[in-house]
Amino acid sequence: MHIYKLSGRNVDVTDAMRDYVEEKLTRLDRYNDSITDARVTLTVRDVRDSTRRNRVEVQLNVPNGIIRAEEHHADMYAAIDKASDVLERQLRKFKTRYMKARHEAVPVPAPGPAEAAVDAGTDDAGDFEPEIVRQKRFDLRPMSPEDAVAQMEALDHDFYVFSNMTSGLTGVVYRRKDGHYGLIEPNT
Repeated sequence: MHIYKLSGRNVDVTDAMRDYVEEKLTRLDRYNDSITDARVTLTVRDVRDSTRRNRVEVQLNVPNGIIRAEEHHADMYAAIDKASDVLERQLRKFKTRYMKARHEAVPVPAPGPAEAAVDAGTDDAGDFEPEIVRQKRFDLRPMSPEDAVAQMEALDHDFYVFSNMTSGLTGVVYRRKDGHYGLIEPNT
């Protein structure tokens, strides 16, 4: 059993919730038995859209990366189920990619926790003035753009910030609407 930290925001985490989360996390061990630790945050928010009232954020740390999911639902247990399903898909994809790279003797990078996730959208469509509501700091690890895309996909993000191992520049890879990927780097 891996180590996990469970916390609640605006909700008292009951023993039943704790047991349910533990059951879901234990089920994920069959896809990657080397999950080193997990952080789970359960949040209840006061929002207009009741289907977004309960939020579950999960981050799994594995030896060669991070797997992350964030899901919303009107029912906390359903949100936990949705997050578990997302993590299961991502772990399966991550393990397949890792095993393929290992089989082909291609070195698999040890990416850092570059979680460049953006909380998009608003709960109130009234007089909305955008503001910075979340900040994240992370270590930039040198990697190729292809490795950055693989890490972005493993995290299920739309973009990923990284240090290009060839040029030494900070770059951003992103998923385009046409299904391909883009790379943004500054001029030298």
